Amino acid sequence: MKIPNAIWTLLIGIVLTLASLWYGQNHGLLPVAASDEAPLVDGLFNTMMTVSTGIFLIVEGVLIYAVIRYRRRAGDNEDGPAIEGNVPLEILWTAIPAIIVVGISLYSFDVYNNTGGFDPHSAHAAPMMEDAMNMPRTASAAVVQVSQSDTSSREVKKPAELTINVTGLQYAWLFNYPDKDVTTGELHLPIGKTVEINMTANDVIHAFWIPEFRVKQDAIPGRQTHLRFTPRKAGDYDLICAELCGPYHGVMKSQVVVETQEAFDSWMQEQLIAAKDIPNQAVAVNSMSMTADEFLSPYTHDMGIHSEILHQIK
Repeated sequence: MKIPNAIWTLLIGIVLTLASLWYGQNHGLLPVAASDEAPLVDGLFNTMMTVSTGIFLIVEGVLIYAVIRYRRRAGDNEDGPAIEGNVPLEILWTAIPAIIVVGISLYSFDVYNNTGGFDPHSAHAAPMMEDAMNMPRTASAAVVQVSQSDTSSREVKKPAELTINVTGLQYAWLFNYPDKDVTTGELHLPIGKTVEINMTANDVIHAFWIPEFRVKQDAIPGRQTHLRFTPRKAGDYDLICAELCGPYHGVMKSQVVVETQEAFDSWMQEQLIAAKDIPNQAVAVNSMSMTADEFLSPYTHDMGIHSEILHQIK
């Protein structure tokens, strides 16, 4: 009994759909999801992976079938049939990709808008900041404070529970907690607290990227950009610069520590105590008999800046 082509097409379509759905949800390509925003991005990525897998299987399946079915046989030296086109088929394979692209575009726009909690165009429409453009290339002047009017003018879903000002410079990240007036080179965050990041750059464009949080935003010289997320899982994560910013771009990393509120408060208290002790330590030493690294070590140690990064900046 010969199975009709329509039945074969239906069966193959069902198999391809199930295979695409399974792989789209079980690809294992993403790191652990450690923020409330991560499932939004993961959903978009899984959708694109499902669609891509289906298209890949269809295209490669048709290609392999055509190579085997319509290969030249031994002794067949005649030209193939002249086929000038199939208008319905061409419309079909043009319309389907167009629908897919529009659907994914709308989906990704919605995810981008919901992930940060800000207007997606705000990063590009933000005003230039003269203070940031004229800022000296030093760690002490690297943090840009957020004006109260700028904060109140942005519409967010709910008030951020922790605000941090971030500055990128070749080749390090600096984090300022304005509520406590603490500046460090390591980012500490309490679990479950909504964090608002206000960032700029000191020299060239950098990109603030924490893969496990699924958040990424450019830090632009003279312009303030924003990012918003809620860490959900305790642990140590890498903050990576995702924008080629110079010859030592590969070492521009920092540590993100997500911890309980008690541990965060304890760490913050240590930073406040260290900030009071550093001036006394600096006065007590004889700077003329010390190298630059030794003289700056009391400042950089408590800020979490490694000596390798300090050497590269110098």
